[in-house]
Amino acid sequence: MRSPASSPPPRSAPAGVARGLGARLLTALVVVLVAGGATAWLVAAAVGPGLFHTHMVSAGLGDHDAAVLHAERAFREASTVSLAVALGAAAVASVAVSLVLTRRIGRSLAAVSAATARLGAGRYDERVPASALGAEFDELAASVNALAARLQEAERLRARLLADVAHELRTPVATLTGYLEAVEDGVRPLDAATIAVLRDQAVRLTRLAQDLADVTHAEGGDLVLDRAPVAPVDLLRAAGAAHEPVPGGPALVLDAAPGLPRVRVDRTRIVQVLDNLVANAVRHTPPEGTVTLTATRTGTGVQLSVTDTGEGIAAEDLPHVFERFYRAGTARDRTGGGAGIGLAISRALTEAHGGTLTATSAGRGAGATFTVTLPVD
Repeated sequence: MRSPASSPPPRSAPAGVARGLGARLLTALVVVLVAGGATAWLVAAAVGPGLFHTHMVSAGLGDHDAAVLHAERAFREASTVSLAVALGAAAVASVAVSLVLTRRIGRSLAAVSAATARLGAGRYDERVPASALGAEFDELAASVNALAARLQEAERLRARLLADVAHELRTPVATLTGYLEAVEDGVRPLDAATIAVLRDQAVRLTRLAQDLADVTHAEGGDLVLDRAPVAPVDLLRAAGAAHEPVPGGPALVLDAAPGLPRVRVDRTRIVQVLDNLVANAVRHTPPEGTVTLTATRTGTGVQLSVTDTGEGIAAEDLPHVFERFYRAGTARDRTGGGAGIGLAISRALTEAHGGTLTATSAGRGAGATFTVTLPVD
């Protein structure tokens, strides 16, 4: 086995790549310049003297006159010197411009390479500045920056997801532990009330685990759907039946447009989506308010909407309401709602059917509307 000391030191990939590309570009430009100069020299040497001699003969001078020979010699020498000076000056200028260009390209690519290396190391706040080398380089920088932003957001959500899962688990586990210790110490009897509390906390843990499994399967695309044609109004009726108006609760109104086409969906899953939306609307609507369930035709699909006159959602919270464990102020207060994963499940199940789930609200106190759009076969 080779000892660690004998291992070659790691190379700096970004700098090596940048220098190698710059050298190759400069070499290629020099080769092009040498080829162009040599071609120009050969063409001038082959064409120039003969063309000059033809013009001299056409002027009435003899082929071997001293004046003609002297003029041709002068032409060759002048052409050689002027062409050499011109090509030399062009070569110096071209190399200088090529050197500047290759260095700029090398620095730009080195910046992109270094940024991607830092992104790979977990520094998701890294960004690539614009290089001003053209649309292609700007698009490359923009793509890397967009990737960095997505990774940064994903890391933020991951960290918050872990914190929220820990919070959701802490309460039922603490309750179970406290009650079990009380029973063991003889402080509390193992009666029906104690068993009911223990069972409720166990159910809460089971529901959380099932919710996480459901949203993971739905977002992963491996959810099995039992599709069948269903009338949209039947879906709304099934969701509303579990939340029939009770004394002290908001009124439920069903408003379905006539003649709507059937949608081919998994009835159980879509009712689960609508049931969650209706439950949220009822929970956050005052007793004197109204929850309206509507079904309308739109383009090539059908829209199923749940509109309430309750607490509403602030503008800054709207983009996040479908994130796991997100709670928008009082509308998602931990003491008044569930685990905060129901809307994430609803969106994932809707998208698994090829549809969309959106939320709109005019702000706090102005109610909210959640709309499920399903395609029509």
